[in-house]
Amino acid sequence: MASPDESSVTIAELGRRVKAASRVLARTATAVKDDALRSAADLLVARANDVLAANAADVERARRSGASATVIDRLTLTEARVESMAEGLRDVAALADPVGEVLDGWVRPNGLRIERVRVPLGVIAIIYENRPNVTSDAAALCLKSGNAAFLRGSSGAIGSNVAITAVLREAIGKAGLPPDCVVLLEDTSHEAAVEFMRQRDTIDCLIPRGGPALIRSILEHATVPYVIDGDGNCHVYVDESADLDMALAIVVNAKMQRPSVCNAAESLLVHESVAESFLPRAAEALEGVELLGDERTRALVPRAGVADDGAYATEFLDLKLAVRVVPDLDAAIDHIARFGSGHSEAIVTRSLEAAERFCREVDAAAVLVNASTRFVDGGEFGFGAEIGISTQKLHARGPMGLRELTTAKYVVRGSGQVRG
Repeated sequence: MASPDESSVTIAELGRRVKAASRVLARTATAVKDDALRSAADLLVARANDVLAANAADVERARRSGASATVIDRLTLTEARVESMAEGLRDVAALADPVGEVLDGWVRPNGLRIERVRVPLGVIAIIYENRPNVTSDAAALCLKSGNAAFLRGSSGAIGSNVAITAVLREAIGKAGLPPDCVVLLEDTSHEAAVEFMRQRDTIDCLIPRGGPALIRSILEHATVPYVIDGDGNCHVYVDESADLDMALAIVVNAKMQRPSVCNAAESLLVHESVAESFLPRAAEALEGVELLGDERTRALVPRAGVADDGAYATEFLDLKLAVRVVPDLDAAIDHIARFGSGHSEAIVTRSLEAAERFCREVDAAAVLVNASTRFVDGGEFGFGAEIGISTQKLHARGPMGLRELTTAKYVVRGSGQVRG
């Protein structure tokens, strides 16, 4: 984060500072990284009033601008959420350090000993929207995995992000590490974002956390390697053999527990043989959720509006759900293949054969059997936290925890061998 007298520092210079810090961090002992994270957690709680005051100003500005309830929810911090952020820092400190882990090793006939070892990526850049908790989550995961964090948040959360980053940098410095292990780019203009994602000399991996507009901008402008934290157009399919009480609980949880996040369900597919008994119950349980459906759904649920292809392809991030009655498992899988975003897909069924086919044939980062899509999360997977959920297939897929923020190097040990 640039201090007040460094307002003219260029993005390239900030990048060089982060890169220099990353080289120190890569060789830092686990105990030192953990001390920095625990210190940051304690300081975040101690400075909660400062963080909440900055956040309140961000929230008020968002309300005056007419931001949606979803945006306000993502932006808002409370004492409980700040404490949760601090606990996330402590949780990451308690996790095993992946750096230096030997993935495999072997000895060649000529006596060369070869090992593949986990090492940090270097500088991880994160560009994200209106979720100030990402600032601490991302910094924690980067720090523990030996990577420096180069952050660029949104204009809507700038006050919150500045306050949180100041706490993190102070704690990192007290632990004896360069404060530039975490740097926040405070220029939130579009031009700065484009320049940020083109820092090939300093950024080793870029991870975007945001909606379709941000992802389109990354695809159009980024010249650094990136991992897409993509849309979550997630489905729940209720099979003909489903336990309908279980299905009802899963659908309600997947849609309503926190509708503004990427692992919330956006579409419900129901086998035609159980639609008549299930959909009216589901509509009653989903009180407050706007339902959009095909003709067969609307016949069973009169309050449902019309769902077109656009609705089935949309990540609503709101109390809205697209519904379709399907004739069989094949149709459900085809629907997901057409409209899904490759994030998380769930089936509710008592049929082992249907479950196995769904898991085998649905192409997504995560498939779930008889469980809510809301479980596709780094914390729920036991990673402590996550930096995003990748919908790509190279390097990382699914929740990205510490191991996904590393790469590998080969270490070859010999005794004077030369190649003939």
